[in-house]
Amino acid sequence: MPDTLRSTSSDDASVAQPLHVPIKRRSFFRYAGATAGATALLLSGCNDDDNEVTANTVVDVGPGDVGVLNYAYALEQLEAAFYAEVLKGTYFTNLGPGSAERQILTDIALHEKIHADFFKTALAGSAIKDLTPDFSTIDFAVRRGTTGGKLGVLDAAKAFEDLGVAAYNGAGRFITDPRNLALAGKIVSVEARHAALIRDLLDPNSFVANDVVDFSITSATARQERSKSPTEVLVTVNKFLAEGSKVSAPSLV
Repeated sequence: MPDTLRSTSSDDASVAQPLHVPIKRRSFFRYAGATAGATALLLSGCNDDDNEVTANTVVDVGPGDVGVLNYAYALEQLEAAFYAEVLKGTYFTNLGPGSAERQILTDIALHEKIHADFFKTALAGSAIKDLTPDFSTIDFAVRRGTTGGKLGVLDAAKAFEDLGVAAYNGAGRFITDPRNLALAGKIVSVEARHAALIRDLLDPNSFVANDVVDFSITSATARQERSKSPTEVLVTVNKFLAEGSKVSAPSLV
């Protein structure tokens, strides 16, 4: 995959743009694939009894397709909450109004909110509760990690985006409705774009590496993005959730 995006403008279709150059917002949101028109794909498998929540302890996403969708909803809630804090943080507010990084973070924040709102609306009465994040290990005033051991904005963004891609990749096998699988595939492709952009902001042309793609496979055509099981993912996710909002997925093993 090249580290440039080709311009689609009619006056110069051959111009290559660096990966970190902001995408026009209209084009950026078109990548989502998860629009209001797709809501029916999720609703077809949901009912009010599919999900159980253990009050004041752990949030169980539930079984089956609804469980997978709630699992995805939990991830999207966390990402949306994180980027909402980014937009209020000192580091972001100090970025110049014409900054490519500022626009990228703004667009991703809007995108993650769309994902979270979409799942909440589609799952309706089967949706898990609103989760409360705990971002005490993140310093929203700095770009990279601090000497105090906290993650910087881009460090945390990289961790969340990489985890999201691995989570969707690992959850696909639990989905039984092909329409839901197709939808998840569209959303993970957007998450992968987020991950690539954040990695490129941290280190130009580093949008893919062995920690996210298995380069040990000798055939380039057979290489796959790494995946993580819900159990593995939730170990990390729960570090960023407050008590009473920890998530479990006992049916997705």
